Amino acid sequence: MNSSVESPESAGLLSSTSSVEAPAVVPQHAIEDTAAHRAMGLLAQFRVIATPQLHQMLSPNARSVTSKVLSGLLADKLINFSVLPRANQTRLWFLSPRGAQVATLWPELRGRSVVPPGNATEARLRAPHTLAGIRAHLTFLEDAGVRGDEYGPLDWVPEVAHRLPDTGGEDRLIADAVMHYTASSPRRLQFRAFVEIDRATMSSERLASKLISYARFHDYTPQPVGRRGLVGDQAAMLAWQRFYPRFPRILFILTGASPRTLQQRTEDLRAMTVEHPLVATLAARVPLGAAVLEDLEAQGPSAPVWTPLSGPAERRSWMEL
Repeated sequence: MNSSVESPESAGLLSSTSSVEAPAVVPQHAIEDTAAHRAMGLLAQFRVIATPQLHQMLSPNARSVTSKVLSGLLADKLINFSVLPRANQTRLWFLSPRGAQVATLWPELRGRSVVPPGNATEARLRAPHTLAGIRAHLTFLEDAGVRGDEYGPLDWVPEVAHRLPDTGGEDRLIADAVMHYTASSPRRLQFRAFVEIDRATMSSERLASKLISYARFHDYTPQPVGRRGLVGDQAAMLAWQRFYPRFPRILFILTGASPRTLQQRTEDLRAMTVEHPLVATLAARVPLGAAVLEDLEAQGPSAPVWTPLSGPAERRSWMEL
C-alpha cells in the first residue's frame, strides 16, 4: 500500500498564489434531480417500494425532497402508485412502462432486467414479500451507517436467479436477494450473502428444502455442450465461481408468525444441515444463519440475533457465523 501523502499543492487542491474560495452551493434543483435519478433506480431494482421506505433510502433527513421528487416523477408519468389497504393509506410506488424504458439505459442497472408491475393490482400483490425484504435491507443500511461500513441502497439485489443441474426437477435457484456488504473494522472485509425472506407462508419443510437447492448450486459444475466431464478436469469451473469469488453465506430472515413458530422453523433449518448429506457438506464450508426480522429491527443485524444452522446454536452477529 502506498502510504505517501500528497500535499494540497501537489493534489491540485490549493496553490500558493491562489486564494481559498468558498465552497460552491449546490442548487436545490440539482439536489432534486439527483434524488429523482436515485428514486427511479431504486424503483427499477426493487419494483415496488412504500413511501416511508423510499424516504429512508432516498432522503432520511429531508422528507420534503422525497415528496417533491415523487410529485415530479408522477407528473412526468415516469412512476405510478397504488394505495396499500389497511396501512393508513400508505402509497406503494412503482415505475410506469415509460419510466422502466428510461431506467433500463442507466449504467448502474446494466445487465439487470427492469420489469415493473403491470398495474396497481399487480403491485399490491407483490407488496407483502417485497416490502418485508426491504424492511430487512433497511436494517443493514442503518447498521452500516452506524458502523461506518460500506453498504448502499442498491447493494441489496432482489430476485437473483442461477441455473441448477438439470435433474428433472427444479432447474433454477432464485434467491430472494443477494447482498454486497463491506465491513470497515476491525479490518476491511467484503461479505456477500444469499438472503431468503420467510413470512411463514409455506411449510417449514419446504422452507428447509431451500438449503438443498443451495447445496446443489454449490456443487454444480456445468459441462460444455458436446463434451463429457472427466474426473479431475481442470478446465471445469463450478457454476458459482463465474459470479462470486467465494460462495456467499446464506441468511434466512423470518417473520409473520409467533416467536414459538419462528423458533421451530429455525430448528427445522438446523435439522436439515444434519439430515441431508449435501446440505451437511454445504454447512461445513459456508456460513449459514437465521434471524427474526423484528429482532433485526430492534437490535440491528450486527447484534447477536443470528442462530447458526450448524454446530452450537449460540446466537451471534451475521458476520461471525
